[in-house]
Amino acid sequence: MRFATKAIHAGQEPDPSTGAVMTPIFQTSTYAQKAPGDNQGFEYSRGTNPTRKALEECLAALENAKHGLAFSSGMGATDAVMKLLKPGDEVITGNDLYGGSYRIFTKIYAEYGIKFHFLDLSDPAIIEQYANHNTKLVWIETPTNPTMQVVDIEAIAKHAKAKNLLLVVDNTFASPYLQNPMDLGADVVMHSVTKYIGGHSDVVMGALVMNDDELYKKLWFIYNACGATPGPMDSFLVLRGIKTLHLRMKAHCENGRKVAEFLKTHPHVDKIYWPGFTDHPNHEVAKKQMRDFGGMISITLKGADLAETFRISSGFKVFTLAESLGGVESLINHPATMTHGSIPKDVREAVGVTDNLLRLSVGVEDIEDLLEDLKQALA
Repeated sequence: MRFATKAIHAGQEPDPSTGAVMTPIFQTSTYAQKAPGDNQGFEYSRGTNPTRKALEECLAALENAKHGLAFSSGMGATDAVMKLLKPGDEVITGNDLYGGSYRIFTKIYAEYGIKFHFLDLSDPAIIEQYANHNTKLVWIETPTNPTMQVVDIEAIAKHAKAKNLLLVVDNTFASPYLQNPMDLGADVVMHSVTKYIGGHSDVVMGALVMNDDELYKKLWFIYNACGATPGPMDSFLVLRGIKTLHLRMKAHCENGRKVAEFLKTHPHVDKIYWPGFTDHPNHEVAKKQMRDFGGMISITLKGADLAETFRISSGFKVFTLAESLGGVESLINHPATMTHGSIPKDVREAVGVTDNLLRLSVGVEDIEDLLEDLKQALA
């Protein structure tokens, strides 16, 4: 099946008991057994639930993977991957990361003796320099949050495999519509399903997909034992959201391109980060591994201090000042004090997350309304 068909049908069949076209919400914690162990695969809903199982199969299909696991948040999914490690292990990761990922790496798992190397991964060969016998995992985002750094997944995968390292790709910003890291050599793909996959700002959820059976068994054990699993209602909402993922992503990309082109020449914009521009670092890599360039854009405001940045970010009428991204509505975010507030100032500023940087999640509203809102807010 092609992407749009998978988004609507993968993992889902009419309910055999009623013929319902939509997967039912199996709002149950436990399941009757004819005899101990005779459970048709369902025992207790922390471990598995029919609504969630349909979602997991759909997520795996969208990423061209064999197995899927849905978690109660993106951080729950990230946490499960980190639990594959033990004290003394080392991780290579990017120097521009979602603030929540940086926080769990440095404030939680570093305390358990795991060492993290935060590197500029624009040159994949840097893995050869930092990998040693303790290195077990490479964790990348691409495009990164919020400066849209583009990492060559295929090249990183070759270096990781040469060193026998597990490669995990956070594919949240691209979504499976724009990019499929499994096809490029990733071992695990992580999503904050809250974002583009859910798409309606009404669910918090995460996901992991993979092909390797043994890796799936290990992650499923962590998933079941630690319990960061979502309920059936949230799973139903995401299944419903996925059915329009291909349509929404087309609109995000179209609006994102027009907003980026408008902002690139705006007199009050100093820098703009959007991988669709030919002068964006690693644009050619983005063009190779992505189908389009998405609706995420970051800008720095020319000559603006923190107070002026706050004034502008609070002055929008269509864009909403809020955390998160990837919903149908347009959002604006101040990473330094919001999504990346847990990263020390000197660390975030070193990669461009300055006090005058704003991140835009361009929604699917009428483009003329979005451009007019930008004009008035930046005036």
